[in-house]
Amino acid sequence: MDKKELMEKAYQLGFEGERNVRGCAQCALAAVQDALGVQNDLVYKAASGLAGGAGECTDGLCGGYSGGIMAMSMFYGRTREEEATKQGRADKYVSFRMAAALHDKYIEKYGTVICSKIHEKIYGRSFDLRDDEQKQAFRDAGAHEREDGCCAAVGDGARWAIEMIIDEMEANGQTLEDFKDLIKTSKE
Repeated sequence: MDKKELMEKAYQLGFEGERNVRGCAQCALAAVQDALGVQNDLVYKAASGLAGGAGECTDGLCGGYSGGIMAMSMFYGRTREEEATKQGRADKYVSFRMAAALHDKYIEKYGTVICSKIHEKIYGRSFDLRDDEQKQAFRDAGAHEREDGCCAAVGDGARWAIEMIIDEMEANGQTLEDFKDLIKTSKE
């Protein structure tokens, strides 16, 4: 698949994941992993608490955004082994640059990376997802049904993360094969 096809695949996987499974950060992360054929259950599990702004405290980051950052950092981030090395510092700053670029894409489209503020833009109000009545109002507003709702924000995070991962690979003359030893599934 070419880059545009992978970006569209990631968008669709993220959108459908959020619609059917829920857990915005996990769904964005899984969409990138699945589109690229690189699954890591421990990284996926680590995104569990990042839904709805983190723990459904919607004043936190959008899960599509945080899941996208996690996906990009799987490829371009530092390991514990290299944390005090020159390469580790360089890798850390690549992940910072990529996270900032994803931030800017969210700002351009949604005006924010904050979950509740994205809700306001899409639904005209924010919701306290820890309150059962407001959570139901969120669902009633089309949270997982609207084509422009939270599913789209998750799909966007996955699409943009794929774009940036592929751009970084191309800039460095890399392919997925170059990451086979770095990224292993938790079942191995």
